[in-house]
Amino acid sequence: MTYETKPPVDAVDAVDPVAQARALRALHVPGRPLVLPNAWDPASARLVVAAGALAVATTSAGIAWELGLPDGERLDRDRALDAVARIAAAVDVPVTADIEAGYADETPDIAATVQIVLAAGAVGVNIEDALYGDPERDAATPLRPAGDQAARLRVARGAADAQGVPLFVNARVDTYWKSVGDPATRLARTLERAAAYLAAGADGIFVPGVRDPDEIRALADGVDGPLNILAGPGLPTVPELAALGVARVTLGSGLARAAHSFVRSAAREALTTGTYEALTGAMPYKEANTLFPHP
Repeated sequence: MTYETKPPVDAVDAVDPVAQARALRALHVPGRPLVLPNAWDPASARLVVAAGALAVATTSAGIAWELGLPDGERLDRDRALDAVARIAAAVDVPVTADIEAGYADETPDIAATVQIVLAAGAVGVNIEDALYGDPERDAATPLRPAGDQAARLRVARGAADAQGVPLFVNARVDTYWKSVGDPATRLARTLERAAAYLAAGADGIFVPGVRDPDEIRALADGVDGPLNILAGPGLPTVPELAALGVARVTLGSGLARAAHSFVRSAAREALTTGTYEALTGAMPYKEANTLFPHP
């Protein structure tokens, strides 16, 4: 049986960022989650839309790997958002961009990032509170102080509002992802940060790394906004997450990693056994070539 995550929707003007942003907001419904298989290039974006996705979310990890870099704030802003622009240009649905920590060392510079995001054609962002770059510091203090992160979100909100676009700001709380503190207090820490981020202007809360259904339900009940969960093998299914009150389900770097795993296994087969069975289910050339119209 197919699980219908959303009813049919009217077409949205692909060149109107306000309409796109409003459409993205309307798709965040607790109990009827927006499912986003994350894309990293125009082809993956078109494939997920063809599969039925009503919006496209980018994966910073997938984009970084595509550009020959590791994930974790190693991309510069221009290269990262150029990739987002190419993805947004390839689809007619709303696009939300994973901008890691905002590609800005200083809080005021978040405004420039948001302006470039909007110019790239995206109408949503993920902004995370994890710290990267200094292993010793990050081990001792894995997350940005909540007050500092709230200030960054406030700048992002103000920059979008100044452009007149109701950008969907998805504030990522990395307490679970980074295993911060005592597991017994992690839920309370997460809810505290979520409340501060929503008060600063965030629209939704993303908590990657949480797996326990009871904790997911507690988060959905305790967060005063749409809750986004990172899904994958071993986690509750989309219908189960819907029953827990989740409003958005993303696959993160999962699709990109699966694609790269396929390349590895198919290459190994050809180079070891000399066979090509892994390619049996490959998309036909003509079908792949029609992902993009001829100029």
